[in-house]
Amino acid sequence: MFSTIGYYICIPFAWLVRLFYTLTQSYGLAIILFTLVIKLIMLPFQMKSKKSMMRMTRMSGKVQEIQKKYANNQAKMNEEIQRLYAEEGVSPMSGCLWSFLPFPILIALYSIIRQPITHFMMISAGVMEDLVQKATAAGADMSAIVQMRDGAPVVKDGLTQLMPYGQINLVKLISEQFPSLSENVQGWINVKYSFLGLDLASTPWSKVTSFAFTWGAIGLILIPILAGLSQILLTRITMKQQPQQDGAGNSTKTMMYMMPLFSVYIAFLMPAALGVYWIAQSGFSVIQEAIMGRFFNQKLEEEENAREAQREADRKRRMEEGRQQQEQRRQQQPQKQTLKEKQRAAQEAKAAKAKKAGSSTTEAGRVGDRPYARGRAYRADRYDD
Repeated sequence: MFSTIGYYICIPFAWLVRLFYTLTQSYGLAIILFTLVIKLIMLPFQMKSKKSMMRMTRMSGKVQEIQKKYANNQAKMNEEIQRLYAEEGVSPMSGCLWSFLPFPILIALYSIIRQPITHFMMISAGVMEDLVQKATAAGADMSAIVQMRDGAPVVKDGLTQLMPYGQINLVKLISEQFPSLSENVQGWINVKYSFLGLDLASTPWSKVTSFAFTWGAIGLILIPILAGLSQILLTRITMKQQPQQDGAGNSTKTMMYMMPLFSVYIAFLMPAALGVYWIAQSGFSVIQEAIMGRFFNQKLEEEENAREAQREADRKRRMEEGRQQQEQRRQQQPQKQTLKEKQRAAQEAKAAKAKKAGSSTTEAGRVGDRPYARGRAYRADRYDD
């Protein structure tokens, strides 16, 4: 299933490599142009990733302040950092996701280089089996092409099993020694793997084990070394533009050297054409990083200035609103005092009314529940002597 999916993934990439090989008749130039086009296709996504990464770099100071402030409260620290990211419109993962895209492309290109008949020319396995049989019948040396066991070719599901780089060697054999075998094969391309005097179908390690002081050997050995050096240069530029957290220095240095060394190791064991891709990819990436770094530095500086101006305008607006509110409260203060005086006057009037009611006719003439029983002219001492 996975091999089938991988085959279909290779189709557009194989078409692109075939196009450039047809135009240039150079396998090395076809790989370099393929790399350039892939970089241009991925450029919009990488620009977005680059901008986000550079924003995070500029925010690293604020992040470190939050980490120091909430060093004893991990939950609060994470909350404040996430709030800072939200305010600045930054996603921590957006700078990482697109960095993984070159890996599936590298795997697809490796399949195209290692299996040029089925994954580059898109010729079926059945037709390839027919070519193997014809080459064997023609008396060709198949020791570097066909897997052998007990002096006989290994056959599985009716197909002769080839060596890891058997397809490359079969293409070179037919193209250089038996071109007539492919005359009636639709889609066949007589690939010339020579580039700058180097055999891109060979593995650099094969020249180490059988070293000869020739450009063909020295040049192939230099390809993995240049791939590693270009990776180190790219990694150094990238690391400078990424935010570094406290305590991450050692791990950063380890990654800076481990990945390029790993690429050197892989480039020694794989066909040199893959090393050419690695060098081209790193070279274009270095140029891209330099240009985008300068562009986004200026752009982010302008955005930060605009954001700071907006914050200053908001601060002045809030200060003006506060001043106006304070002035309104000051103007309303006399009105509030007058209202208190009115309330006090009302209370005094109520008390006076109650006092007056104590000496009124109603109370003077009361007999039990009858307030006017004695009348207005009643005097208790009227008939005294």
